[in-house]
Amino acid sequence: MSGDATDALLARIAGALERLAPLTLAPTDWLGSPAYVWDRAHARSVLRLDAPDLALLRGIDAQKALVTANVVRLAAGYAAHDMLLWGSRGMGKSALLRASIVAAAAAHPGAIALVQVAPDALTSLTALFRALAGVERRFLVFIDDLGFEDAGAADARALRSWLEGGVEARPGNVRLAVTSNRRAIVARHASEQDDPINPRDAVDDRLALVDRFGLAIGFHVCSQDDYLAIVAGYAAAGGLDWDQADALEWSKRRGSRSGRVAWHYVTELSGRAGREP
Repeated sequence: MSGDATDALLARIAGALERLAPLTLAPTDWLGSPAYVWDRAHARSVLRLDAPDLALLRGIDAQKALVTANVVRLAAGYAAHDMLLWGSRGMGKSALLRASIVAAAAAHPGAIALVQVAPDALTSLTALFRALAGVERRFLVFIDDLGFEDAGAADARALRSWLEGGVEARPGNVRLAVTSNRRAIVARHASEQDDPINPRDAVDDRLALVDRFGLAIGFHVCSQDDYLAIVAGYAAAGGLDWDQADALEWSKRRGSRSGRVAWHYVTELSGRAGREP
């Protein structure tokens, strides 16, 4: 075999070995970003946390006051609660959490970050807590749209243990924030009553999870006035003209009134006006 052929063969072998070898991920810089996404084994930095201005989140004033105060206390290093934000879809639960982190970071630069974890990655929370425990920073670990089906009872018990009292409880610089469309997190129907001796025990075991959150805050379907106020706020921020009857017709076609529906309507207004989102 000629020298050129040998070199080419060695190059192909080296390339194949590189492709087979696992990637070596750089250690996460837990001080350098405002937010992160945890993927079971590693965190990906989010360089810019996208969140609406708190003033634009209308119709949820009481909820906003509770959440923002709690997040600011966490950023300041004071006692703070784990939070469950439950209730109607599209009423700004996750947007409020993101906006509260942005506001708290502005008040206490570099002191706090958001770490989003997918609901199907709950089994990896222990590893995440281990990584965050020694960091000189506070973290809000965010689990969006959480719900447990029948097979999720073990995950529910593990989450309860992490929240309070377990040997692998979350570290002191970490608090959990969970959003759910149901207050009880698990569905309350007969198919979940899987204990033939005492069918309520299996359900109650998982329903008890809600009691471990220091703050359990409800978000409810907004009134027509609240919906129009939300539209007005978004439209004013974007310098857009709008019509009340048109906004109401939009909500009727969508079959609901919520902050999300209001945002979609204002996005429609921007498109009609030939503007970028």
